[in-house]
Amino acid sequence: MTEHSRISHRIASIAESATLKVDAKAKSLQAAGRPVISFAAGEPDFPTPPHIVEAAAEAVHDPKNHRYTPAAGLPELREAIAAKTLRDSGLEVSPAQIIVTNGGKQAVYQSFATLLDPGDEVLVPTPYWTTYPEAIRLAGGVPVDVFAGADQGYLVTVEQLEAARTERTKVLLFVSPSNPTGAVYSPEQTAEIGAWAEEHGLWVITDEIYQNLVYDGVRAVSIVEAVPALADRTILVNGVAKTYAMTGWRVGWMVGPADAIKGAANLQSHLSSNVSNVSQRAAIAALNGPQDTVETMRQTYARRRDEIVAGLNAIDGVVTPTPQGAFYVYPDVSGLLGRTWGGVTPTTSLELADLILDQAEVAAVPGEAFGPSGFLRFSYALSDENLAAGVARLQQLFA
Repeated sequence: MTEHSRISHRIASIAESATLKVDAKAKSLQAAGRPVISFAAGEPDFPTPPHIVEAAAEAVHDPKNHRYTPAAGLPELREAIAAKTLRDSGLEVSPAQIIVTNGGKQAVYQSFATLLDPGDEVLVPTPYWTTYPEAIRLAGGVPVDVFAGADQGYLVTVEQLEAARTERTKVLLFVSPSNPTGAVYSPEQTAEIGAWAEEHGLWVITDEIYQNLVYDGVRAVSIVEAVPALADRTILVNGVAKTYAMTGWRVGWMVGPADAIKGAANLQSHLSSNVSNVSQRAAIAALNGPQDTVETMRQTYARRRDEIVAGLNAIDGVVTPTPQGAFYVYPDVSGLLGRTWGGVTPTTSLELADLILDQAEVAAVPGEAFGPSGFLRFSYALSDENLAAGVARLQQLFA
């Protein structure tokens, strides 16, 4: 009899989310009494705005929310998402082109699962969010890294994408603003990349989860707004988690052409059915309700961004571009490697992150989680006090 492994090779090959792993380690050390300051998790430190919570509380008491609802999402929420997509992405869609998912991660996975056959290649601008390559591989695809460093502002060019394209390339992943770098493509760059994708008949999956968290008067122009002809070959991924401080509510969505959305809806009908109705009611309140709290949070992030960029750039050997979106900085720390700090000589950003956690009690995510070594990701979605204290510890460690 053929011997089988205890679990599938496909699942055994998945790496744990590096960002969640580092955050869990930081929380474990905090629980043990160590004063660790964590810059690891991409999670707003604000509470969900009160009017959203109140909408959820009201929904709990309504029996209609105690039952199954359409797997693709509540009609009212899909209408609200359609309005947001027109407002912020410049794309007019019908509610039938929308699926509500259990957070943005499910939308990302379902998008790749819907489009990819075994061996299909996906161009992945790098640094990338740690989940993208795993979701691509789970769907049978092959991620192809296209790297842009700090010298390029972490923005890939059409020339780089063309050099990576093969006859197996089916999908371009486009993320602006970016996690982990906070980089935002200009309208002109977005249009150039979109026109290139259209010319070569590629699908585009664009993750727009951070599109409302932009600074310095910048606007994150959607690739379908820049190149409307791409709308028939583009899936937009989004959600309420980041903009509305609703990470725990687990509401995301995917928007796209009817055939792709129908396929993804069939998948979701077997995978998870509908998202929690209470969370969907909360999301309706988020999208349709007042946006003043969102603007207050955005302004706070902008101020924190300026503080952490200045603080990190004061450290010799650290180069931190100023991000225009999201709530991360992604410094190039290669200038700290190969030097001895507290008796330890790190040669990779993974070793450097361990050193920082051990000696400064500061948690950051190493660049290996997002692509090449030599970088660290710091989230500035934490309190002003912890941000200042954490940066001060780093400055003292590397003085």
